[in-house]
This record gives sequence, structure tokens and C-alpha cells, in this order.
Amino acid sequence: MRLIDSHAHLNFPQFDADREAVIARARKAGLVAILNVGTDLASSRAAVKLAEKYDFLYAAVGVHPHDARTLTPTVLDELRRLARHPKVVAIGEIGLDYYRDLSPRPMQQWAFADQLALAAELGLPVVVHSREAHDDVLATLQGWDGVGVLHSYSAGPERLEEVLELGFYIGISGPVTFPKANRLRAVAATVPLERLLVETDCPYLTPVPHRGRRNEPAYVQYVVEAVARARETSPKAVARATADNARRLFGMRPAPS
Repeated sequence: MRLIDSHAHLNFPQFDADREAVIARARKAGLVAILNVGTDLASSRAAVKLAEKYDFLYAAVGVHPHDARTLTPTVLDELRRLARHPKVVAIGEIGLDYYRDLSPRPMQQWAFADQLALAAELGLPVVVHSREAHDDVLATLQGWDGVGVLHSYSAGPERLEEVLELGFYIGISGPVTFPKANRLRAVAATVPLERLLVETDCPYLTPVPHRGRRNEPAYVQYVVEAVARARETSPKAVARATADNARRLFGMRPAPS
């Protein structure tokens, strides 16, 4: 199968000891592209550098809601500069997180709005984090003219139509393999296939059968298999469609498998 992991954090320290081996395993597992996503200025810079090194890696640059307090005008200008790199295909990871509240909510909202404006300015899609903040995230996106993905979707089937009406894609990650994740599997079964992405969010959200250990891009195959079971179709059909969707949304040119 030709696979695309649409959300990874390969520049995180959990991969410092064996990053090259992890990337090699991803290629061996059939990955033809990986979107490596920044969460602050330092990780965004690192994501760009890693994308320069590997032809099938691409970068997203942005400041996560946890770090919203760090988004100064100077940082925003640096993100603008980074985003003009040819391997940068999105602004992200941006959004709101009211579960951990590691930055004050007003700061999260300002940072989200400022980075949405940056994406609109540059004509780039966005990678959106939404945790326990779905009302505010969707309200903000309704006033924004652009496209993107709600990554590691967690808003349940009842919010799905609102997201699809915005033109956004739905990112499904490792929890779809968890035994009690029936609501997420219902989402995976319901999303139009042309609006579905698969991702690992590695090193987090490791799917069964590796749950409890570090996640990595090669494991996106288990997400594909779980989505296929939920949709009663073949893993190859899901892999093909989600790869096509990622290429269409992000403008990536997948490497030969």
C-alpha cells in the first residue's frame, strides 16, 4: 500500500536516538509522504530542516495552543518566512485546547486567529488542533475563508456535518483502533471517503497492537486497517483515497514507493 501519514512530529526528542531508523522503517512500510508538523518556532524550524533532508517529508509550521503565549509579532514574522519554503505545505499545528489550558484561553484565541490570517495571506491550508474546544474552534473557522484538516478528530459524529460544511477534512489517528472507540469508528465509517485523512500524531496516540509504546509513521497502516473495517472496505481502498486526499489538500508530491 502507498501510505501518507498526514500528521507526525518526527523532530520531537522521543526520536533523537533513532530518527533515521524510524524514517527508514516508514519507507519500508510503504509511506510515500509524511507531513511533519511544528508546534512552536523551534520545532517548526526543525521540521523544515528535516524536510530538506528527505524528499518524502514535508513540513507544517505553527504554534500549538499550548504554546500560544509565545506567539509574539517577531515569532509570527519568522513563521511567515519559514512558510515560504517550498517544502512547507501548511500552517499548523494551530487551534484551541481547553482540556489542558496550558496557555490562557484569550491568548489561545488570539494566536489561532493570527495564524489563520497568516495562512490566508500565504494561501496555505491549516492543521487544526481542537480538544474540548469544539464550539469555539468551529465558530472561528466559520468566519475564515480557507481549507484544512481537524487533526485527530475528537468532536464525535454529532459535529461532523458542521466540519464538512466548512470544507474541512477529518484526520483519523490511532485511537480508532482502541477497543472502546466506537464513536470514533462511527465517524470513520461516515466521513465521505474524499474528505478523510489518516495520521499517527507520533510519538503519541499509538495504535493497537503497539499501544503503550512510542508511535511512529510506519504504524499508520493500523489506522488504515481500522478505518477499512469500520467502512467495510479494503485497506488498499482507504490507503489510496487518503493518500490522494493528502496530496490534494497539501499539494505534496509523493515519492515513488
